[in-house]
Parts: sequence; C-alpha cells; structure tokens
Amino acid sequence: MNKINEAISALIPYAEWAMLFFVIGGGLFLLIYSRFKPYLMFRHAIEVVKGKHDDPNDPGEISHLQALSSAVAATVGLGNISGVAIAIYQGGPGVVFWMWLTAIIGMVIKFYSCSLAVMYRTIDSSGAIESGPMHYMTKGMGKKGKPLAIFFSIAGLIGFLGVFTVNQFTQTFMSVVNPDVTIAALGDFNWKLIIGLTLSVLTSLVIFGGLKKIAKVATAIVPFMVALYFIAVLVIMFTNLGGIIPSIKLIFQEAFNFETAIKGGFWGLVILGVRRAVFSNESGLGSAPMYHGESKTNEPVQEGLVAMLGPFIDTIIVCTLTALTIIISGAYLEADNNGIAMTLLAFEKSLFGYGHILLMLIVAAFAMSTLFTYSYYGTKCLTFLTNIKIGKFFNIYYVATITFAAITSVGVVINLIDLAYALMCIPNMIAVVYLAPKVNNSLKLYFKKVKDGES
Repeated sequence: MNKINEAISALIPYAEWAMLFFVIGGGLFLLIYSRFKPYLMFRHAIEVVKGKHDDPNDPGEISHLQALSSAVAATVGLGNISGVAIAIYQGGPGVVFWMWLTAIIGMVIKFYSCSLAVMYRTIDSSGAIESGPMHYMTKGMGKKGKPLAIFFSIAGLIGFLGVFTVNQFTQTFMSVVNPDVTIAALGDFNWKLIIGLTLSVLTSLVIFGGLKKIAKVATAIVPFMVALYFIAVLVIMFTNLGGIIPSIKLIFQEAFNFETAIKGGFWGLVILGVRRAVFSNESGLGSAPMYHGESKTNEPVQEGLVAMLGPFIDTIIVCTLTALTIIISGAYLEADNNGIAMTLLAFEKSLFGYGHILLMLIVAAFAMSTLFTYSYYGTKCLTFLTNIKIGKFFNIYYVATITFAAITSVGVVINLIDLAYALMCIPNMIAVVYLAPKVNNSLKLYFKKVKDGES
C-alpha cells in the first residue's frame, strides 16, 4: 500500500493542475457563455424542486426533489465535515474563500451537465432510463465521444467508491467511542475491521434494492441529517455571536495570505480550495447527471436548474457553517491531526463537552446516505463498459472496498480519490463545453416559456 500511495502521490501535482484548468477554466467559460441566465432563474429552480411545475405524465423514474436529494446525499456528507477541516488544516481559513468561488462556478457546471443528462438520456434493454456523462458523450459527440466515455467510466470505478466516507466515519467512531478502552472487557479486537464489516452489511441491505429504494432512503435521510447539523451549528453560532464577523473577516484576509498553504504560493492555495470544493460538491465530475437524468421531466433545462442548487446547498451553506464552527472554536489552531479530528474537537469545545458525540451520530447518517448513493454511480460506469448483468457486480466490489477503507490511512484514501476525481473531470468537462451550444438553445426556448407563463 505504501508503494501504491507513493505512485499516486507522484501523480497528484499533475492532477491538481488538470482539475484547475478543466473545472475553473471550463466553468468560467460556461459562466460567460450562459450570460448568467441560470443564476437569474434561481428562484424558479426552487419552485421546480417544490413541484410547482411538475407534470405527472412526463417520462422519468424519480421526482425533482428525489433527484436533488439523492445527488445531495452523495455530496453533503463527510466532505463537508472532514473535507473542510482538511482544507483548513492544509491551507488555513483563507482556503474557504476559494472553495466558495469554486462552488459558484460549479453551479453553472451542474446546470449544463445535468441539462445534458436529460437531453441525451436513453432507454436500456430492460426498459429503464440510462443517463449520465457516458451517454451525452456518445450521443452528443458521436464517435469522438466514445473514448471520453470509456475513460470517464474507468476512472469512475475508483472515483465512485465510498472509501473516504468509510475512512472518516471509522476515525470518528474510534475517536469518540474509543472501543479499545471503553469496550475492553469484550476482548482485544480489531475494531476498525469490525466497523468496516458492519458498514458493508448495512450498505448491502440497501444498495441491492435498486434506484427507487436508494432514492426513497436518501430523500428520508437527507432533510433530517442536514436539519440536525444545522441546528447543532446554529447553537454554536448563537452561543458565539461575537466571533462570527471576525471569523468571516479572517477568511477573506487569509484568502490572499499565500504563505499559509502547505504547497505555498497563490496557486497552491487556489488549487487546494478547488480540490476540496470539487471533493465536496462534485461539480465537473459527472456524478450528479446520473441521478438528475432520471427525473420526471421533458425539459432538460428545468432539471439543470434544479441541479444548480446542489453546490449552493453543499458548499456555500453547509461547508461555510462547518468552517465557521472550526474557526470560532479555535480548533484549527489546536488540532494535530488531519481529517475529521479537527471538526470533532470544534464540536466538543463548542457544545458543552458533548458535541463530539452528537457529531458522531450526524456523521453516521451522512456516511450511510453517501454510501447508498455512490454505489449507483459506480454501477452505471461498469454497466456502460460491459452490460447490465455484469454492471450489477460493481456492488459486490463496492461492498468489499468498504472494509478496506476502514482499516487504511486517510492519506492513502485522499490521494486515491483526488486522482480519480481529476481523471473524471477531464473527459466530462470536455464534453460539457463541447455540447454547451445545445443547452444554450434549449435555455433560450425555456426562458421564453417561463416569461410567457407556459412552464
């Protein structure tokens, strides 16, 4: 594992620059090319999620709310809790500013990619809807899209593993419960292995139920876990009102303090912010289009607007609350460990000595919902590379990696996922930018319908 990690680490600098170029560069192009129209329809997007513009006769398998909940379930999770802590640990509070900037750009990327998912979705041999980057690459780009789709799908077999989530939940459980001491009477066990096996069993019970079961579970869990996290953080905010404004000021001040980043310099800090934001909200990866493409709608732009809300919820709201909690508590100055240990310390200090226990319960909900949804993404990738029958075997491989992730180090996991994410961004962003004119044409027609009151 050490040799594998060394090999991956050597590739990370190249992956960082690729992600910066394709996500930020491609996102800025889409931002200008769209003339900011998706942002102007933000309120309309919320109305669509509420079901105001639903048509029960539209094709699709799941509602707008279910699609958004399932996609958010995969993004609002450990990336928001420990991913933010990792970013601050490596780059200081200023890295949050660059995460915000990436999220704003990520909103327009989600709009275009998820519009394309509906525009180019197909029906498979079993009669089910197939959608995602692989399909808008092959259908929208023709022969030149096939290599991109294959490249994306291969990278997705690693990128769509729930290894980071499992690893950080295991670290949380070991830190809070400390079973080697508290449950020592039961004997000397490898508790990380036990946690991994337990998560494998629980995940298996859900993911072998298919998309509708995943969407149902995710829709039930996401509002609850986000609400509970909000309440906990808001309690911290209200008990530390005097620290909110100074913390926000510190983020802006440190955003241009390029000596704080471990990599050093302007680009080191920016790249760190991009990596952690993309890790958190998955803009540019091509994961969200797989769920949003299943929505019951005949309007591709409508679903693109719904998808645009994902990065806003994930990074602008949830990640900011986590960052403020860490900064206000002073945990970023005290934590010695990379990962969720910093957030646990922040909650313990800010919630009367019991916050770390509450956070462990929240993390458990985040972890399970993320594990449920990620399995679906990987199955899509393997199905595209092979066929429906073989694609189902991804879940077996997926469940096996859960146990592996529980016992390995956070450094190995972060490097592995960062590399896979960068490789997925390259083909996906090429396809999204190439097919952007198709979305613009659809946007123009939809914009007119909204103005005329037809949609």
